[in-house]
Amino acid sequence: MENMNNLENNTNDLEFQSRINLDDVSRAVSQIRKEAAKFIIGQEKLIDLLITAIFSDGHVLIEGVPGIAKTLAAKIIARTLNCEFKRIQFTPDLMPSDVIGTSVFSPKTNEFEFIKGPVFANIVLIDEINRSPAKTQSALFEVMEERHITADGTTYHLPPPFIVFATQNPIEHEGTYSLPEAQIDRFLFKIKVDYPTLDEEIQIIELKSTDKNIIDLDRIQPVLDSPAIDSIRSIIQNIHIEKKIIEYIAKIVYSTRNNSALYLGASPRASIALLNSSKAYAAINGRDFVIPEDVKYMAEPVLNHRIIPTPEKEMEGIGVSEIIRNILAQVEAPR
Repeated sequence: MENMNNLENNTNDLEFQSRINLDDVSRAVSQIRKEAAKFIIGQEKLIDLLITAIFSDGHVLIEGVPGIAKTLAAKIIARTLNCEFKRIQFTPDLMPSDVIGTSVFSPKTNEFEFIKGPVFANIVLIDEINRSPAKTQSALFEVMEERHITADGTTYHLPPPFIVFATQNPIEHEGTYSLPEAQIDRFLFKIKVDYPTLDEEIQIIELKSTDKNIIDLDRIQPVLDSPAIDSIRSIIQNIHIEKKIIEYIAKIVYSTRNNSALYLGASPRASIALLNSSKAYAAINGRDFVIPEDVKYMAEPVLNHRIIPTPEKEMEGIGVSEIIRNILAQVEAPR
């Protein structure tokens, strides 16, 4: 929350006249937050990052222990979008055809007919993605990057928007598989969800007590449809970003590649992700231009799944979050 406070303070110090009408963006963000608050206590950062990902046309990997509303938050945000929604529960016996679909012989036509799988939707929630082995996870590679499926030599395009929300338990939990690096890199964000605070947990218990533990997602009102999402994305594309901030993004990502604490640094895909998410986050905060604090705030969710610490640092208990904070402290922000 300290980063949020710094961002708000710096924003208040700036006097500017918006060159882009952001009323639709502000209205949509306010309504989505209001709908999420019907069932979610706390987790403001998670909600804002999910909204940012939607506006940035990016997929999200949500990591945390069971029972902290990862899946519920993703469901609620999906419900605020008046788009086709599908949920896939990943299990160890799930096959790639259970995700993308399969060809079935039709006696009527004497031909094979492709039956589309649940991935053919606008918003796809994959619950516990790391419960399935790499063979099934690899079925997502093409659709997450290219937004289409190739089966039996035929390509099937998915209409926009197409966004994957995936949840996973930490890999040290029993019965989970590590995601391939190539697949992890296709997620715009990896959001690590923590336990609620004591006050938030008291509110959660009180809410469940009054609601009789019933979560009726039909109470969630749609806020945006596909044309509205496309319109907001077009607005965000026009958010101004100065060259010095572009250089700042490049320096941050480049610093991951020659860092003695890292075995693997981030690719140019991370730079693009940091650019797009910073522009979306600026718009969410009512600005038509990016400031360094936007980049700093987006750095961890964009980078934390794209870099790997050296074995020595892992043995010392130094994680990616600390390494990212060190990089941000070392790379001078533009003024």
